[in-house]
Amino acid sequence: MNKITFSFIPSLCCAFLLWGCETSQHTPEPLESGYNLSPLSFLHLSGWQDQPSDKDLEGFVLAFEKSCNRIQKKNPKALLGQEPEWGTIGQWQSICQTLPKQDIAPWIENNFQPYKVTNKANDPEGLFTGYYEASLNGSTMQTERYHVPLREKPQDLISVDLGLFRDALKGQRIAGRIVEDKLRPYEDRSEIIAQKMPLKYDQTLMWVDSPIDAFFLEIQGSGIVQMPDGSAQRVGYAGQNGHEYTAIGRTLIDMGELTKDTVSMSSIRTWLESHPDKAQDLMNKNRSYVFFRKLNTTGPLGAEGVPLTPEFSLAIDRGLYPYGMPIWIDVESPLENQPNIQRLMVAQDTGGAIKGAVRGDVFWGYGAHAASMAGNMKSKGQMVVFVPK
Repeated sequence: MNKITFSFIPSLCCAFLLWGCETSQHTPEPLESGYNLSPLSFLHLSGWQDQPSDKDLEGFVLAFEKSCNRIQKKNPKALLGQEPEWGTIGQWQSICQTLPKQDIAPWIENNFQPYKVTNKANDPEGLFTGYYEASLNGSTMQTERYHVPLREKPQDLISVDLGLFRDALKGQRIAGRIVEDKLRPYEDRSEIIAQKMPLKYDQTLMWVDSPIDAFFLEIQGSGIVQMPDGSAQRVGYAGQNGHEYTAIGRTLIDMGELTKDTVSMSSIRTWLESHPDKAQDLMNKNRSYVFFRKLNTTGPLGAEGVPLTPEFSLAIDRGLYPYGMPIWIDVESPLENQPNIQRLMVAQDTGGAIKGAVRGDVFWGYGAHAASMAGNMKSKGQMVVFVPK
């Protein structure tokens, strides 16, 4: 979501740019991963003082239950994430086994210790964006209208998790193909668009009617394609070509076409639609390219491998935080003159643009409201992670 969210849904999301919680007397020590944690009491957690109602937390329970189903299948002796402070799988399994349907807030307080997050410079404020499930028009047949391919993952595409080989490379991935027993870079976006990838691997999943919609589908990572017969097919992330993601919003700022104040998902789309002769060249500045697969699920899959829950699934920097972790956010609303969004979410996705200690991408769901909220979300905010006691 912005989102590319690699489901991974890819919350590649809308990061086209670039709590006033009281802490205890503990002085946090910076971790190697570039963030600080300060223990925080629930009494000093902004937005929690009156305890959220069960209705407020129903979405969290729905999302957390999906993560629990995954966690329950893991080795209880293993760590949930890359840092020991996140706890063992066994600790999380014990918590998951007691997940209630009511009296949720007291259960959370009994099982979790909140920690306020600051970045390496000890700044608690960061950027929060949004992503959504895209809507497209498409067909299984190529026609004059439906001429833009959504490509399947090529059989020769190999993805490598570098963290399996070097601890210093945790959270980093590359992809390519084997040529003469060596891993070589895959074609970039412009080469794939120009069909310079070996034809035997260039397989089309379906055809859509807009290259701009297809590009934003890559950014969101998942979408629903409306077919000519009235049926619909959900598609989601299947793989990525291994090239680094480039935010074209930043490119438009550098070109003088937009500013930091005006850049958004909506303004970028407007620019592309208003400059059809330049749109593909701009999109090619992002050398990253996403491949898709059909999904027969009730919702899009996040990078954790579980269906995302609208407004309660959060994309995070996977190099720092584990999937399944509850995270309290206190961020500006995308709507003018509205109070901050204060909500307990679950880390269930990631994306090429989601980097940093205080950085999140909110999944808003599907439809016009979701698209509007995600397209306009470029919010300052803070976050608190919940760790087993």
